[in-house]
Amino acid sequence: MKKLLPILLPLFTFLITACKNNTDDLTETNTEVPAIYSKIYGATSITSDGTYITIKTKGLPDHKSVYYATSNSLYENFSGTTFAGNTFNKNPNSISEQAYTFKIPVDPKVAAKHAATPLGPIGIALNGVPFFNQYAGPNQPLTSEATSFDQYWGHPQQTGQYHYHVEPLYLTTVKTSKSALLGFLLDGFPVYGPEENGALVTATTLDAYHGHTLATTEYPNGIYHYHITSTDPYINGSGFYGTAGTVSE
Repeated sequence: MKKLLPILLPLFTFLITACKNNTDDLTETNTEVPAIYSKIYGATSITSDGTYITIKTKGLPDHKSVYYATSNSLYENFSGTTFAGNTFNKNPNSISEQAYTFKIPVDPKVAAKHAATPLGPIGIALNGVPFFNQYAGPNQPLTSEATSFDQYWGHPQQTGQYHYHVEPLYLTTVKTSKSALLGFLLDGFPVYGPEENGALVTATTLDAYHGHTLATTEYPNGIYHYHITSTDPYINGSGFYGTAGTVSE
């Protein structure tokens, strides 16, 4: 046995080291950003810590708006009819640069308790502009505020935060299509337009949160996703389907 020790000891050392390395490999965190997030072309940076995707954006729309300063190349005068046939009534605010940091789950899951969407940013569109929910204020409908939506159905609030409450018309009619991926809510589930598989999406096919689970172009194996619909055009319904991450401004 003593003669075998010099031979066996290195072998035992190798096996222990190999086992340790294998264990380390199993616990290593994958911080690679999933390719789907490259579609968010309006971000200044996108990173992952393995649990959350962190998206930073200035929140500036890449399309023309009457709310840009007249000296800005993206300024465009607008009058006439806007969202839902309303006569446009410009609000007194102007678009200004923001410093958003969105943190959304890498692997979104249905929540045990569905939280209501808050006022302010509830998600991010592909162009880096935030989504807001269907209220102008606490339990206040958008009825009067909707008259101030610009030619692409967005507007800024008092501190210059430009945002979409409803279908982001620039994305669905210029950049992509009515059936395309439009962005993500804070719970990590994707948002799609008012069409699917060549037909209009109706509220009868969606749950209370304005979503359902089906295959999409980006998720051929199926995923829960939200829809904007032509009859109920707000970003989502009565809350988050999943557990929301955070956003700082």
